[in-house]
Amino acid sequence: MQKGNFLLFIISVVLFTGCAASKNYNPGKKFSKEELQQDYSLLRNILEKKHPALYWYTPKDSMNYYFDSLYNSIPDSMTELQFGWKILAPLTNKIHCGHTSFGMSKNWNRFIKDKRTPSFPLHVKLFADTMVVTGNLNRRDSVFRRGTLVTSINGIQNKQLIQRMFQYLPLDGYADNVNYIRLSSNFPYYHRNVFGIYKNYRVGYIDSSGRQRTSILPMYNPGADSTAKRQKSERRKKIPRRIRKREHIENSRSLEIDSTSRTATLFLNTFSNGEGRHLRTFFRQSFRKIQEQKIKNLIIDLRSNGGGDVSMYVLLTKFIRSTSFKVADTAYAAAKNLAPFTPYLRHGWLNNIGLFFITKKQRDGNYHFGYWERHLYRPKTSNHFGGKVYVLTNGPTFSASTLFCNAVKGQSNVTILGEETGGGWHGNSGIIIPDITLPVTKLRVRLPLFKLVQYNHVPRNGRGVIPDIFIPPTAEGVRQNVDRKMEIVKGLIREANARTVK
Repeated sequence: MQKGNFLLFIISVVLFTGCAASKNYNPGKKFSKEELQQDYSLLRNILEKKHPALYWYTPKDSMNYYFDSLYNSIPDSMTELQFGWKILAPLTNKIHCGHTSFGMSKNWNRFIKDKRTPSFPLHVKLFADTMVVTGNLNRRDSVFRRGTLVTSINGIQNKQLIQRMFQYLPLDGYADNVNYIRLSSNFPYYHRNVFGIYKNYRVGYIDSSGRQRTSILPMYNPGADSTAKRQKSERRKKIPRRIRKREHIENSRSLEIDSTSRTATLFLNTFSNGEGRHLRTFFRQSFRKIQEQKIKNLIIDLRSNGGGDVSMYVLLTKFIRSTSFKVADTAYAAAKNLAPFTPYLRHGWLNNIGLFFITKKQRDGNYHFGYWERHLYRPKTSNHFGGKVYVLTNGPTFSASTLFCNAVKGQSNVTILGEETGGGWHGNSGIIIPDITLPVTKLRVRLPLFKLVQYNHVPRNGRGVIPDIFIPPTAEGVRQNVDRKMEIVKGLIREANARTVK
């Protein structure tokens, strides 16, 4: 078996996909140790002086150890991809802040866009120590079909494999449920970047008779599918812009009403008002329609909601919550401005203006965003919903959507179902999150400027919001490709309606 490595990945990209998007950009360029140390030292300096929650879950002496050990592990030279995944990814993981993550350079993203690269051939759904096949890139393979249980890859058992991959991914506190979903969304991508590429993979699995088996799978070679990929892309471009725009909006948020069961389902994948546009209007129209049609049950699906504008989660909460509330018990930045690092941060001077006007230094030495700490929001009087509310959550339920869950959890007519949120229940770091661009490699690292402790916060134990009814994924559910969480919620509503009729 050929040992996986990043150099093979770079060479494969060039061989299989042709020239780079930019004539001046070379994805295989090696940066010297001194150049990489320069970028790393700058990043450390910025994080230590400007990150508001650097030591929230990792004590300073431990964080210093991680800073030093990763600095000392930088070899004589590395590519951008190697430096990002082997150095920056493990570093940001140690901070335990889901809003602090690294990203590749803009040149890399332009280069890799629409390219299909060699990789591990199986897509899998991960939960606990379980890996279930959801797709196979090698279409002629008749063994690994949807629902097949994988037990190991290249001799590494599931539990060890998952835990090792988790060490390269960001998370809030210890709420790692978000990373099961990340890996499940594109397992070949993450496996390639963590372990490299192998010519062949030795995969353990359980066959249809329940016996433990092992099979050798060749890496996925995208060359044969490139024509079909181009044709699909060309078909997509032929779709009128207005239709693509409407599809984008519907994917961001939508409302479905079942008049028979008097149930409305609000699918909400973001709180960003610009993502799909006019979210404020959508909320108002939706709750007016819910009121007009005398809906008694409301399902709010936040399983893919990664957050967004605080004001948008506040607006939704005002339609649901029965008592007044605040955004935060505490919200503060570590500094009044980003100097002397302003040139390295996106919109640095604008953020400096914002920090100057919206924060004020308090006795604790931090710069507080007093508005979120003081302002009391009251429930809506018009079209406020007082029926049964079922909130679906999952690992990607993050940031502002976690603030919403905290605000409504415990209310007598609200039930949260699904899995633990990826966003921290005690609080998180966010609100304003500019990118740091490192001057040599051009790699980017997100820098949250505020630490936010939730209103009426729970103890800081590193967990996400815990659902009232836990609905975990199952291998059988994956095999049948059914939405178990939604089916269970609808079943609860049918049972409640039946009891009401009796």
